[in-house]
Amino acid sequence: PSPGSEPIPSVFRRRRSCAPSSAHRSGMNKYRKVIKPKEALVKDDDEIRVTAAGSVSAYVSRAAKLFNEMEKKCLTITATGNALTKAVTAAEVIKRRFQGLHQITKLDTQEIVDEYEPLEEGLDKVTDVRHVPCMVITLSKDALDTSDKGYQEPLDPTLVVEVDPEEMAKSRGRGAGRGKGRGKGAGKTAKGKGKGKADASP
Repeated sequence: PSPGSEPIPSVFRRRRSCAPSSAHRSGMNKYRKVIKPKEALVKDDDEIRVTAAGSVSAYVSRAAKLFNEMEKKCLTITATGNALTKAVTAAEVIKRRFQGLHQITKLDTQEIVDEYEPLEEGLDKVTDVRHVPCMVITLSKDALDTSDKGYQEPLDPTLVVEVDPEEMAKSRGRGAGRGKGRGKGAGKTAKGKGKGKADASP
């Protein structure tokens, strides 16, 4: 490859004239991804693991349970890949619901290795190594290391609106059962009127 260009995987070197996306699709048609068994990850009680499909309100409720019911002094919010933005949002909302939270944010990368086995004879197994960004946000009622480059001091108390745990639970349950039973019986009434008109006609 020329200086500054990315190396081309061996499986695609015969198709240099194709666009990268076309080469990738045509080349990978001859391979099947190896499905690895998922490792049983042990999550700490004070950890909130954020996913891209998760709900910020659910993470805030979990934080309320940790701080109020379980009387935890500290919690950690973890996320990887496209869930990082949601993790930051969750942390900001939690800081505005509980006073005096110190914060330290750490960014890192996680290496993920994908393996592909060939569907045709004569081809070698392909390994794809990806580096996914990951984030750990620590929120603590106790003071943290202020010299850490990811440290943020607690918000001004005027910016914090504490919510009662019972009110938070009620807000999550609102809306249940709405709209049930609407429109029932309308069709039967219309049918009855129609029959009456038919009987009255000659």
